Amino acid sequence: MAVTIAQIKNLQERTGAGIMDCKKALVEADGNEEKAIDILREKGIAKAASKAGRVAAEGLAFVKICEKCGRAVIVEVNCETDFVSGSPKFKEIVESIASRILEKDPKSLEEAKEVTQDIFTDAVVAMRENFVLRRFQILALGEGEAYGTYTHMGGKISAIVRLSKDCGEVNRGLAMTIVSGKPDYLTLADIPADVRAREKALAEKEVAEDPKLTSKPETVKAQIVERKVDKTLGAACLDHDVYALDPSGSLLVPEVCKQNDVKVLEFVRYEVGDGIEKPAEAE
Repeated sequence: MAVTIAQIKNLQERTGAGIMDCKKALVEADGNEEKAIDILREKGIAKAASKAGRVAAEGLAFVKICEKCGRAVIVEVNCETDFVSGSPKFKEIVESIASRILEKDPKSLEEAKEVTQDIFTDAVVAMRENFVLRRFQILALGEGEAYGTYTHMGGKISAIVRLSKDCGEVNRGLAMTIVSGKPDYLTLADIPADVRAREKALAEKEVAEDPKLTSKPETVKAQIVERKVDKTLGAACLDHDVYALDPSGSLLVPEVCKQNDVKVLEFVRYEVGDGIEKPAEAE
């Protein structure tokens, strides 16, 4: 039996289930909405939808590489409890999600959620928690390029870096540096103008209010402002970080890259739950 878009939309609003699930249920129920709701409940889909409002701030950051095609994906999939995030079943689910995203190559988060919807529905029903695909990024290798990856704390933090060539253990070392250093940018030149402008405004106010600098010429004050801005923003740049595998603790990333004749082309670092506000009882 054919069903209308209005019927599908109404059923989706009532149950929170996906569009295709609602359509299939309505067809199976010969257009009877109440019967379709029962079908969704029997399949666990409506029950899964009822969990969607719960805060999911635990989970895994996971990297998967397709050796054959040279593409890779890093995903963050959230769940409600640390107990579930550490389970083998959840890790299998996250890997399945990463594989599906690599296969389908979605161009947006909404599209990625759509192509993985069935995996999430089955997972929610099986494990009785809310699961969320929070973010993902797909990378692709150019000729001669290589990846470095590192996962910390069992998947609480993961990083992938794309390099101009394969440098063996250095690949992993640079990914470790990204995990430990928490950089947001490659270099100062990569920092957006609006971010630099905000930081400059703060530095100008600080310099203007510093009694020790009152008698300094404006040109000198301007130089001090720029140095302050570079120092503050430099802490967010990978090229200001100490290489994680250097035993002396003094070798910077640019020196490592120069020694190995390699360039860092791109990197992504995901830390599970970063920026998600948990309810007080979950603290």
